Amino acid sequence: MKKICILGAGSWGTALAVLLSNNGHEVTVWSIDPEEVLMLKDYREQRDKLPGVMVPSTVEFTTDMEMALSGKDMAVCAVPSPFVRTTMKKASAYIAGGVIVVDVAKGIEDKTYKTMTEIIGEECPQARIGILSGPSHAEEVGRKIPTTIVAGSKDREVAETIQDTFMNEVFRVYTSPDVIGIELGGSLKNVIALAAGMVDGLGFGDNTKAALMTRGIAEMSRLVTAMGGHIETLAGLSGIGDLIVTCTSKHSRNRNAGYLMGQGKTYQEAMDEVKMVVEGVYSAKAALALAKKYNVRMPIVEAVNRVLFEGVNVREASMQLLVRDRTIESENLEWK
Repeated sequence: MKKICILGAGSWGTALAVLLSNNGHEVTVWSIDPEEVLMLKDYREQRDKLPGVMVPSTVEFTTDMEMALSGKDMAVCAVPSPFVRTTMKKASAYIAGGVIVVDVAKGIEDKTYKTMTEIIGEECPQARIGILSGPSHAEEVGRKIPTTIVAGSKDREVAETIQDTFMNEVFRVYTSPDVIGIELGGSLKNVIALAAGMVDGLGFGDNTKAALMTRGIAEMSRLVTAMGGHIETLAGLSGIGDLIVTCTSKHSRNRNAGYLMGQGKTYQEAMDEVKMVVEGVYSAKAALALAKKYNVRMPIVEAVNRVLFEGVNVREASMQLLVRDRTIESENLEWK
């Protein structure tokens, strides 16, 4: 049994609290919001973000970060990606040397363009860092629907410890050393999912969406390999697996926000209606900046940025993608 703190009591943090408690671990969940903590204590349910999933009575909730982290074997960073740095800066004082910190947030930091594990490494240099990512909507994990996911770390022992801690009969965990590939896959697919939602909002069909997802994974692969990640990772759970579920699921906040934009709403109106952090909006600028830095072509990411931040009409942006100069599908294939 491990003593585990989960930082963040949203849908994913709550679902993981249920999973880890059912695995026999001692779980404490921290939230910055006193009203959220009170709701979870009183009702044992995240009524706003994960209704219908009951939290075991053994899980503790608190706004006291020192109490939540003191004496813990593992900490799980489950706050939305825009808040990872500020949260981990505060948490670092209470995380002992050698404690494993597991990032489950997906995103790239605005302005610095750093990944979540890079941020955690800066703010908590004493920690051993890993990541958990893949096609895993909280709504399904909380209800024990079979799910597979990947645990990544540069340290094999850390990855295997995360695997052993989280894995059970309905939550299968694989391991991987390709941290940058896992992180970029989990972040970039949110941007592609926004575009997939826009396609649905415009009323386009299956052909269009399949094309978008396929060319989306091609763009993701180009950037990942340019930054030192591996193509095998993009063919796995944290790449194409997460892309499929995020582009198609009714649970996907990124796809749902894109759908609303496809119907004419601004990104702010769409985020307000979704009522949760739409991480693809935050990752879009960073993805475009990284594409320019590494000289990688990412036309779908460029189109999403034009819609989000330049006021370009969604239909116009989609048509611009179709009329680009003709090109070969794979640059690695040649005629003999």
